[in-house]
Amino acid sequence: MGPDSVLTAPQPILDDRRAGILLHPTSLPGEAENGTLGTEALRFLDFLAESGLQVWQMLPLGPTHADRSPYQCLSVHAGNPRLISFAQLEAWGWLPRAAGLVPANGAVRQALLAQAREIFLTQGGAPEMEAFDAAHAFWLEDYALYVALRQEHAHRAWWQWPEPVRDRTPAALSEARSRHADDLALVRFEQFVFFRQWHELRRAAQTRGVQLFGDLPIFVAHDSADVWAQRDYFDLDAAGQPRVVAGVPPDYFSPTGQRWGNPLYNWTHLQADGFRWWIERLRTQFDLFDLVRIDHFRGFEACWQIPADEATAINGCWMPAPGEALFQALQNEFGTLPVVAEDLGLITPAVHRLREQFGFPGMRILQFAFDGGADNPYLPHNHEVNSVVYTGTHDNNTTLAWFESLPVEQQCSVLDYLGHPGEPMPWPLMRAAFASVARLAILPMQDVLQAGPGHRMNIPGSNTDNWQWRFTWDQIPPGLAARLRGLAQRYGRLDQTRANV
Repeated sequence: MGPDSVLTAPQPILDDRRAGILLHPTSLPGEAENGTLGTEALRFLDFLAESGLQVWQMLPLGPTHADRSPYQCLSVHAGNPRLISFAQLEAWGWLPRAAGLVPANGAVRQALLAQAREIFLTQGGAPEMEAFDAAHAFWLEDYALYVALRQEHAHRAWWQWPEPVRDRTPAALSEARSRHADDLALVRFEQFVFFRQWHELRRAAQTRGVQLFGDLPIFVAHDSADVWAQRDYFDLDAAGQPRVVAGVPPDYFSPTGQRWGNPLYNWTHLQADGFRWWIERLRTQFDLFDLVRIDHFRGFEACWQIPADEATAINGCWMPAPGEALFQALQNEFGTLPVVAEDLGLITPAVHRLREQFGFPGMRILQFAFDGGADNPYLPHNHEVNSVVYTGTHDNNTTLAWFESLPVEQQCSVLDYLGHPGEPMPWPLMRAAFASVARLAILPMQDVLQAGPGHRMNIPGSNTDNWQWRFTWDQIPPGLAARLRGLAQRYGRLDQTRANV
């Protein structure tokens, strides 16, 4: 489709004014090492419904490396097994009474899973398990073998494995499948449990009028089942090492840019089979979520390509990407795409055209609004209807901590723009988000709780103490749900069909 083509505007993805909360499930309360998909998740859905909020946004759901970053997952399809609720397995009758109350870590966790699998199969569950395996055949077997081999090799990256399994010779893979048959069965069962619990949660959300909003990183972790199993889709050398890696160029915030280190795609190979790999990736996401944010959307128009032997992002260059062809293929497969484009940072007119061509909403971050002049696109008076407005994201400080860190004169400027509100931060900025013309307004849970310093989810560029934040129910003051519901109603974000629910 050329620049002079007449485009038919797709149907809007965000068809009504809504509001929601950004909270990763790992941040839910509970006795486990992190939040799970159990009763606390249902309680959070109840809180959303009571508050009149119709959207639960979260971060990527995949299994993580040791740093627990959801943006560098071991698989783009698999669910994070840490989110499995063992209490739910007990409720299903797959574990003895009180077994699910044991914190499920390490060997205890694996033993409980094996016990649950045995009980499930004795109850006649084999056909349901086989149907799951068939539905996820594109990725499940490779992922299970990757997990088993990674554990066998002391969690070393796949390119450090012996060459026969590193390079997936048929004989080596066959022998490994036979040797690890029990391990593979348990990994497949683990994924079956995750998806079963997730779909129960999604049905519960639907009954409460809540949509689930996911997140999809554009790039894939080098050490992942996806890269190991389908090397041809990535720009790698014969030893499995990236020739070039992803990042962003130097800018005002970083004189050396950002070197992310993810392998870049072999777009020629991806396009040759009709973008099947991407179609299957999105199929999984649409099975999990009602709406999906694509991180670093500008990389579909062009990505910053850095030679792999460079220590920084300085000596990179922009390389075009076939975003138009990709999204056309996805649209042909799925129809209207329920996608939000993360279009933050320095975005070119070509990137804007790509987003607008497919009708994807963009993002507006209020913490970015108060640098520069009146033409700052993040200021509420410059917002667009087809967009999602946030006070901040998972990469930002909490709004209260952000505001308190500003010089006094800038604090005064923010308050002047907001009309000198009488209520303390972060409520004036949350109110501005609700008042925006943007169809969807999202508040991080930290802002809802009025959390200050020390409550960040992530500090970009830091590798310690990230992705661990959790809240407790006693942090929710009486009347908070009613206050949020009042804001939703005042600014036209309350679902009128459920206004009295």
